[in-house]
Amino acid sequence: MNTRNIILLISFVCLLISCTDDDSFSLSKSDILTFSSDTISMDTVFSTVPTSTRTFWVYNRAGDGIRCSKIRLVRGNQTGFRINVDGEYLSPSTGYQISNVEIRKNDSIRVFVELTSPESGKTDPQLLEDELVFTLESGVEQKIALNAYTWDANLLKNVYIKNDTTIGNGIKPTVIYGGLTVDSCATLNIASGSTIYFHGDAGINVYGRIISEGTPDKNIILRGDRTDNMFDYLPYDNVSGQWLGIHFYESSYDNKIYYTDIHSTFDGIVCDSSDVSRSKLQLYNSTVHNCQGYGVKSENCLIDIRNCQISNTLNNCVAIYGGCVTIQQCTLAQFYPFDSNRGDALYFSNFSGERYMPLLKMDCLNCIVTGYANDVISGVRMDDETKEFNYRFINSLLRTEKAEDEENIINVIYEDVEDTATVSGEKNFVLVDIDKQRYNFHLKEKSLAVDSANIEYSLPEDRDGKQRDERPDIGCYEFFKENISENE
Repeated sequence: MNTRNIILLISFVCLLISCTDDDSFSLSKSDILTFSSDTISMDTVFSTVPTSTRTFWVYNRAGDGIRCSKIRLVRGNQTGFRINVDGEYLSPSTGYQISNVEIRKNDSIRVFVELTSPESGKTDPQLLEDELVFTLESGVEQKIALNAYTWDANLLKNVYIKNDTTIGNGIKPTVIYGGLTVDSCATLNIASGSTIYFHGDAGINVYGRIISEGTPDKNIILRGDRTDNMFDYLPYDNVSGQWLGIHFYESSYDNKIYYTDIHSTFDGIVCDSSDVSRSKLQLYNSTVHNCQGYGVKSENCLIDIRNCQISNTLNNCVAIYGGCVTIQQCTLAQFYPFDSNRGDALYFSNFSGERYMPLLKMDCLNCIVTGYANDVISGVRMDDETKEFNYRFINSLLRTEKAEDEENIINVIYEDVEDTATVSGEKNFVLVDIDKQRYNFHLKEKSLAVDSANIEYSLPEDRDGKQRDERPDIGCYEFFKENISENE
C-alpha cells in the first residue's frame, strides 16, 4: 500500500471516529440541560392582545449529546402561550409538543415564547401559568415556568366620536388601537382617575373638544399600552415614543386638561393655528413628560399653562410660534436622555418657516426653565422689527445667558453655568437619574427656586394640589420635606 493510500485511510478512520463521537447521545441521568432562565415572565398583559416575544437559550454542557424525546407545553391550548423551539412550532396539530430534539455537546438551541391570553372574566389582573417540559431520553424531566398577569380590557379600535362621550374609569381598563378622533361637533370627556392605554399607532385627534378633568387624588393618566420592560431596569412606560399624543386641529377650542399625566409619546400636545381671541387650551396642574418630539407645541393660539411639569423631550419642551401664551408657575426641565441633540426647554418665535405669526404675548411667570445645556431658552424673531414679538420673564429661574433687558426680563434668577455644582441644573430637583431613566422634579431644599416666587403671580396650590405657603416657590412644585423622603 503506497503512502497516499495510507494517509487517506488514516484520515477516513479519524473522520469516522470523530463522527461517531459527535453522534453519541447520553442516557445518563447526570447529563442534563442548562437554561439561560428557569422562568419566563410576561409581567401584566391585556387579554386577547398578542405580547412581544421572549426568548431563552438551552445549552448542552455535558460530555455527550443530549436527545429530548419530547418537549411539550403542559396546558396546551388553555393558556394562550405559543412556543417555537429552534424553528419548530409546538402546534395544535402535534398536541403542543415535538419529539426527538437533539442538542449536541457544547451546542445550544433557542426557544421563543409569545402569549395571547384568553379573557378571564375577572376585573383584576389574574395570574396565568404554564410549563414547558423537556423530557430527556434518560427519563429526566426539566421544566421552564411560564407566567403572566393577564387583564381583561375594553379594546377600542379606530374610534370616531360624533356625539358627546365619556370614556374611562370603568370596571375594565381602556386600550385604544388605531387612534381616537373627536368630531368638530363633539366633546370627549375623560373620567377622573382613569388610565387610558394607547397602542403605538394610536393618539387623540381633536377637531371638537376634550375635557380631561382629573383631581389631586385622582389624576388622569394617558400612556402607552406596553406594560413590559425593554431592559430589567427600564419599563417601556419610561421610553419615549410609545404612542402619538394629542393633536388639537384648527377647529378645536375650549379644551381643558387638568390634573392629567401625559407621558412617553411622540408629540405630547400639538395645537394648530386658530383664532387667538378664543381659548384653545387650558393646561393646568398636569405633566407632559418624556416625548420623542415636542412636549407642547402651539402655533398662533391662545393657551394658558399653569402649574405644569413639561420635561424631557427630543424637540423643545415648549415651543411657541406666535399667539397669546401664558406659562405660569411651571417647571420646564430639559433632561431628555436618549439623544444629546435635544431641543430647548423653551422656544418662542413670531414666525414658522416663512409664515409670520405675531407673538402677541408670551409671559413666563414664576417658572423654572432649566436643563443639561448651558442655554435652554431660545427667542427668535423675524428680521423685521416692526413685527410683534412680545415676551416677559418675571421672577423665574432661568438657565440662559444673562440679558440686559429690564423691560421684558424682570427679577429673574440666572443659574450660574460656570459653577460646576450647578452645571446641569440637576441640583434643583430630588432625582435626575439618566442611567435608570428615573426623574423626580420636586424641589430640593437648597434650590434657588425655594421661597423665590413673586406672590402677585403665585397660584394658591401647586401641581399636586397642595397649598402653597406665604413664601411660595418658583416652579410647579412647592417644596415640602416629605416630597424628598417619599420620592428620593
